[in-house]
Amino acid sequence: MDIISLISMVAIPLFVLIVLVLGTFKRLPTYDLFVEGGKEGLTIAVSLLPYLLGMLVSISIFRSSGALDFVISLLEPVLNIIRVPSEIVPLALTKPISGTAALAVTSDLLKSYGPDSFIGRLASTMQGSTDTTLYIITIYFGSVGIKKMGDALKVGLLTDIIGIITAITVITILFG
Repeated sequence: MDIISLISMVAIPLFVLIVLVLGTFKRLPTYDLFVEGGKEGLTIAVSLLPYLLGMLVSISIFRSSGALDFVISLLEPVLNIIRVPSEIVPLALTKPISGTAALAVTSDLLKSYGPDSFIGRLASTMQGSTDTTLYIITIYFGSVGIKKMGDALKVGLLTDIIGIITAITVITILFG
């Protein structure tokens, strides 16, 4: 067994044990605090459901309506000029919206083109180079009642664009 596997097996149980020992040492009611935290977590999870449902329905409508295919057809001439495969556009568009949807797109690309292809490497790199900006803003900002999220949205989407451009640049330089 290598050291990484050992660390991954013991990290969470060791963390929980340390928290319990420290709580007990400080004479805190650790079990009561654990139950209280569980109740609070459940309350937060329930408050997130409407936002999550709205996001999932929106993604489904975007893909099913043909809007995604329309956007790809608009971008294809530009992508051909800069030598970026149009197959990667669905991933670039879905990643800021939903990590699960982006993972499904990445899986489809890897299944279709293989993990060692240019598209497979690009999809894998893009999957790790960007974040789920709209998901984060919708779910987390909405759940705590933040109404003014314009600046966070701009910065988040800008970093997503930078991540996509960087992924394309690096993979093109290394494997192009």
